[in-house]
Amino acid sequence: MNLHLPWVLLKTAWEIVELALIVAGLYLATRLYVRHRQPTWTEPLDRRRVAVLWLFALGATATKITEDALAGESGPIDEGIMFFLHSQVSLGLMDFFEAVSFSASAPALISLTIAGTIALVIAKRRFEATLLAGSVILSSLVLYAVKVIVGRERPALWETQWYWGSSFPSGHTLVVAAFAAASALIVIRLWPVARKFALVVALLWIVLVAFSRMILGVHWPTDVLAAACVGTAIPLGLRFVLEMRWEA
Repeated sequence: MNLHLPWVLLKTAWEIVELALIVAGLYLATRLYVRHRQPTWTEPLDRRRVAVLWLFALGATATKITEDALAGESGPIDEGIMFFLHSQVSLGLMDFFEAVSFSASAPALISLTIAGTIALVIAKRRFEATLLAGSVILSSLVLYAVKVIVGRERPALWETQWYWGSSFPSGHTLVVAAFAAASALIVIRLWPVARKFALVVALLWIVLVAFSRMILGVHWPTDVLAAACVGTAIPLGLRFVLEMRWEA
């Protein structure tokens, strides 16, 4: 399939407009529902407007990517990006990306989650401990459920390390996004002055892990993009639910 750049750009721009309209529609529908059915939620919803919009945007983007991946529409673009990255990254950087990938492995994230949760419990920060542990547990459950349901083949463009399960979504990216986003939300809640630092560190970690999975040749770009959206959305949604419950 020969994809011309102007057509790809036009299609991408239209899809962005579609997603923006969907997000706006979801937010307006939610606000109308809350106003008429749950009026006590109106003020808390307004205070969290940005977080709710991000949640809808991440969910809509993940849904769109999933549809394209399952329909096979993302194949040519996925392959093009993979071959480009493979040709641009030198062999000398492979050890670095393997280390980045390991930072998002199950042993590493489980250890960090347990240590972080215990520290928060000892500090009597029950809300934050629930947010961190809950985000990682929920992301893991979502990951395994989607992998089993989708069953997408992993890339076989060059020789790579074997990994269990479906290619879609990227487990490393999804869970590290949940852990990093939850950690950033906790830091912002405890030390608001560190907001920018926490967000930059979380975003950098997620992006590096996502790129490492593609550069190592074990995931398609759509695998990591959908995973990053879902993983980031989980702590945002969980924080909203916990805050509504704590405030009730």
